[in-house]
Amino acid sequence: MSMNITYKESAVRGNIWLKGLFGIEKENIRVDKQGVISQTPHPAVYGDKLTHPYITTDFSESQVEMITPPMSSVNEALGFLETIHDLVSIELSEELLWPQSMPPVLPDDDHIPIARYCEAGKKNEEYRKKLAEKYGKKKQTLSGIHFNISLNETLLQALYQQSIQILSFEQFKDEIYLKITRQLLRNRWIYVLVFGFSPVVNQTFDLKCQNFPVRICTKTWGLSLRNSCYGYGNKQELYPDYSTADRYNRSIQKMVEDNKLMASKELYASVRPKFLNQSKSISYVEARFVDINPLTKVGVTPEMLHFIHWMAIYGLLTEEHDDFSNEYQTIANSNFRYVALHGLDDKIPVKTMSGKEVNAFSEAKAIIQKMIELYSALEINQTDYLRALEYALQIATQPELRPVHQIIKLTGENGYIPFHFQKAAEYKILSEQNSYNFKGLEDMELSTQLLLREAVRRGVSFEILDRAENFVRLKRDGNIQYVRQATKTSLDNYSSILAMENKVVTKLILEEHKIRVPKGLNYTDKASAKADFNYFRDTAVVIKPKSTNFGLGITIIKENSDHLIYERAIDIAFEQDASILIEEFIDGKEFRIFVMNDEVVGILHRVPANVTGDGVLSIRELVIEKNKDTLRGKGYHTPLEKIQLGEAESIFLKAQDKDFDYVPRVDEVVFLRENSNISTGGDSIDFTDEIPASYKKIAVKAAQALGVKITGLDMIIPDYKQEATEDNYAIIELNFNPAIHIHCHPYKGKNRRLNEKLLDMLGYPALNQLP
Repeated sequence: MSMNITYKESAVRGNIWLKGLFGIEKENIRVDKQGVISQTPHPAVYGDKLTHPYITTDFSESQVEMITPPMSSVNEALGFLETIHDLVSIELSEELLWPQSMPPVLPDDDHIPIARYCEAGKKNEEYRKKLAEKYGKKKQTLSGIHFNISLNETLLQALYQQSIQILSFEQFKDEIYLKITRQLLRNRWIYVLVFGFSPVVNQTFDLKCQNFPVRICTKTWGLSLRNSCYGYGNKQELYPDYSTADRYNRSIQKMVEDNKLMASKELYASVRPKFLNQSKSISYVEARFVDINPLTKVGVTPEMLHFIHWMAIYGLLTEEHDDFSNEYQTIANSNFRYVALHGLDDKIPVKTMSGKEVNAFSEAKAIIQKMIELYSALEINQTDYLRALEYALQIATQPELRPVHQIIKLTGENGYIPFHFQKAAEYKILSEQNSYNFKGLEDMELSTQLLLREAVRRGVSFEILDRAENFVRLKRDGNIQYVRQATKTSLDNYSSILAMENKVVTKLILEEHKIRVPKGLNYTDKASAKADFNYFRDTAVVIKPKSTNFGLGITIIKENSDHLIYERAIDIAFEQDASILIEEFIDGKEFRIFVMNDEVVGILHRVPANVTGDGVLSIRELVIEKNKDTLRGKGYHTPLEKIQLGEAESIFLKAQDKDFDYVPRVDEVVFLRENSNISTGGDSIDFTDEIPASYKKIAVKAAQALGVKITGLDMIIPDYKQEATEDNYAIIELNFNPAIHIHCHPYKGKNRRLNEKLLDMLGYPALNQLP
C-alpha cells in the first residue's frame, strides 16, 4: 500500500474505520469570585502533580490540566473528561473553572503563579520559569484541548496486508501516522473555520502578534485568537521533517542543538506525532488546535471531536500532491493562522497547496462534501459521525449560524468577564447535580461507577477487565486490587462469600453464635413445600430462594389463607434456585446495615415500593408518575430503581383486595411489595445516627461470625428506639455483594461515602492524607 492509496483501492469497509483509542487533555484556569486568576495552590486533595494520572497542572499553579486515559470511543473519552471536570468543579468550593481558552482577568506577570513542585519536580518548575522568561507569563495562561487519536490495531493490520509490504509493520504504522499528521496540518483551518470559539479577550491580556508570515495582523479580535498569531506559538517559524519518524525526531533534535528550542516538547505545532515511553515508533497523533467551547459545560462536544477524527481518516485516504517541505508547510501555517484571525469574514481567502487563492468557505464546503462522500463509500453506519459532518457542512454553507456569533453577542451585551463567569457558575451547578454517574460508563452498576469516580479523585488508575461483570483492576503505587461489582474484593475469602450466599448456612452459623434468625424450613422440591400449606396456614410467612440477591424470587404473605397464592410464591422462589426457604415473617422495620472492617458504616431503612394516592390516578398511573424521577432507573445504574408492575406486585395487591386499576384515596399510601429491597423499587432512608449502638454491635458480631469484612445485613427491628435484647430483632440475611450506592445517595439522609471508605480499606487513602 502506498500512502497515496484511495478508499476505492481498499477492501476495508464498515465501522472498523471508526475504531481506535482516543484521549483528551484539557486545561482550565481556576478563577476567584471576581473572575481573576486564582492565587491559591493546586487543591491538596489531588496530591502530587507529578504522579496523579488524571489531574495535574500545566504552566500555572492555577491552570488545572485534566487527562483521560485512552478510551475505545470518542464518547467514552468525553464521558471520562466530564467526570474529571465534575470532580474538580465540586472540589473548588470558592472558585470556578474558567470556560474559555482566552484567559480571565490577569494581574501583572509577577503575580501569575508558576506551577510549584516538590523536590522531584524541580526540573519541571525550572522549565516553566524559562518559558515565562522567553514568552511571558500571560501567553502561558492560554488554555485549550488536545485530542489524541490512535487507529485500531486490526484496522492497521488489514491495511498492512493490502500494502506492498516493503516496510516493516512498525515502519508502516509510522507512515500512516505521519500522513495523518501532514494532512491534518494542511486541513486544520477547516476545523477552525467551523469550530473557532475564542473571538474576544479581556484587556488585561497583552495582545502581541508573533512575527509570523500572515497577510494582515492588526485585529484585536478574531474567530480563534488562541490559534492566531496573537496566540501561543514558537518565537519563529519552525519546519520539522515529516517524511519519516526518524527524520522527524532528528529535525526536532537539530532545533534543540541550534537553540531554537529548549527541549523537543517546546515545539508548539498544532498537530504532533507522539512517541510513548521513548519508543522510536509513533504511538498516536495529537491534535492541539481545539478551542474550549464556552457554550458547553466540559468545553468540547462530540461533534467537534468526531469531525477531527474523520478529518484524520479522510486525510489518510486522500492523495498528497506535494512533499510538505518548508514551502508547503508555510502555506498550511498561513492558512491556519489567517482563518483563525479573520475567519469571521465570509469572504476571506485561503491558498491551495499550488498557491492559488480560493474563497475559504467555498473550499471548506467542497472538502467537507468529499468527507461525507467518503463516509458513505466506506459503508459506515454510525450516525453520530455523519451528523457531525452534516453540521460542519451546514455551518460552512451558512457561517452566520456558527456558535461563535452567540459568544460575540453575549460578551458584547454582558461583558467578557461577566458572560464567562456566569457560564462557569452554571456549569458548576450542573456538575453538582449529578455526583454519582461516571459519564461514559453509565451502563455499569452505580456502585462501581461511584467507586471509579473516587478512584479518579484519588489518582488510582483503573482498567475495566470485564465491563458486563463490572470487573475492574485498580492500581496505585504498586498496590494492585481486583474488584468485581464494587464490593467483591480480596478482603473476603471465598468460603465466607459462599456462606453468605447460602441462606441455610448463614442461619446455622448465626444461630450457633446466639444471634436471632427467623424460624423456618428448607425445601428442595416443590411438592413437599406445597404439601406443607396447612403447616403454615394463617401464619405470616416469607418464601424465598436459598441463594439469591437483590430480592429476586422473594414473596411475603401476611395472611397465608389462599393456597393458590402460597403455591405460586413457591413456584417463583424455585425459579431462582433449586432450594427454597419458608420462614416466619417477623413484623417490624427492616434495616440494611452495612458492615465494613468490623465497623457499621451505614444503616438504611428501606421502605417497600409504594405510591401515595391523589384520589384521581390509579395505582398503575401513580407508578408511572413516580418512575419519572430522574433518580430512578433500571439495572442499578441510578440511586433508586423503578417500581415494577409485575406478577409479584400483582400478588401483593391482590392480598389487599386491590389491583393496578385501583384508585387510592388522597394521601392513601399503597405498598406494592412487602420486601423492601431498593432493587424492587423501594425508597432508601438513612438511619445511621438513629439506631442504638446495641444493634450495631450485633451486626458486627454477625459479620465476624461468618468471617467477612464487607457485608450488608438485613435486620428486622420492631422498635428501633428500644435497646437490643435477645429477642427483639432478627437478622434475615447477610449479603455478599451489598450495594454501596444506596448509602451514598439515599432517598432521604446523609451521604455516608462508602466508596471512599472502601478505597481506604483497599489501601488507597486520600492523597491529602498521605504522609
